[in-house]
Amino acid sequence: MAQGSSALEIRFAKETGVAREIAQLVEPVIEDLGIRLVRVALSGRNGCTVQIMVDRASESVSIDDCAAISRQVSPLLDANDPIAGEYHLEVSTAGIDRPLVRPSDFEDWAGHEAKVELKELIDGRRRFRGEIEGFTDGEIRLKVALDKDTDPQVIGLPVDLVAEAKLVMSDALLKAKAPKHA
Repeated sequence: MAQGSSALEIRFAKETGVAREIAQLVEPVIEDLGIRLVRVALSGRNGCTVQIMVDRASESVSIDDCAAISRQVSPLLDANDPIAGEYHLEVSTAGIDRPLVRPSDFEDWAGHEAKVELKELIDGRRRFRGEIEGFTDGEIRLKVALDKDTDPQVIGLPVDLVAEAKLVMSDALLKAKAPKHA
């Protein structure tokens, strides 16, 4: 993590296996370009595809930014060889229905709907869907209807139990601009 970064900017979402190795290699390079790693994913598409998803806190990521990341990361991956055989490198932006991987994402996208899946059950549930209320004291705050007979209520989900979280596509989300940090 870049020096001076706050705890709200540290990714809680972590890859496993080869994707984790790649993330550890590329994250410092991406940060040096003023861009943030969202996630690394591997797929069997076109043989093997390494997808590096990025965003920027203060402005959108351009095609030129993605090309610069690719130019910086490709030789690094070739030199360290974390992938057996050939692969295709794909660098892309997080997109509108983006994964939420930092506590600050829940602050930035408050008021929008998200789906959250936990690593373990809480009160018999692993999946939650509701309006983001923010992030406080190590917890994602989400306004959810816990059952169909009650009004929605704000609950806290410990960030360390989050397996996956992402924004839900909606008209409001399509109209929204990406948040801009100071």
